[in-house]
Amino acid sequence: MALRRDIRARLSAMPEQVRLGEDEALFAAFLALPQVQRAGTLFLFYGVGTEPRTGPLIDRLLALGKRVALPRMLPEHGMDVLVHDPDHPLVQNRFGLWEPEAACTALSPEEIDVALVPALCYDRQNYRLGMGGGYYDRWLEHYHGTTVGLCRASLLADRLPTEPHDRPVDLVVTDK
Repeated sequence: MALRRDIRARLSAMPEQVRLGEDEALFAAFLALPQVQRAGTLFLFYGVGTEPRTGPLIDRLLALGKRVALPRMLPEHGMDVLVHDPDHPLVQNRFGLWEPEAACTALSPEEIDVALVPALCYDRQNYRLGMGGGYYDRWLEHYHGTTVGLCRASLLADRLPTEPHDRPVDLVVTDK
């Protein structure tokens, strides 16, 4: 899709220091959400490449006593949600993403209070432009808790193209 290529190119052209500064603002806005402050269990992603580098956010949530879970990609575009145990190193999957090892505890969607949903960008109606694999679309069909997206303000679109299976997140936070 041309739009994905365009957003990826814009992210790649952004200096890393700018991205990291925006990440800090995104994380501060996320942590300030009442839903996050009340949550006991949060489902995050471990950001790589031009995604928000969520490693420091995960560490902050753990320091606050929150239980943090991360995705583990499965065949056929499936996804498990596994508790992140900082005493067990993350492993890199075939896509270059970091995930908990298979022996970590799996969670059902009902056990998760807040899910941070990755995207290249979001629009003002809270729809996302995902990476294109459909992993989160399939998982979100079974999740009924709070969903949050992080979006760099410079990438917040007026309206993104959507498909019938797309579901907007409940909240989008930006670095502004």
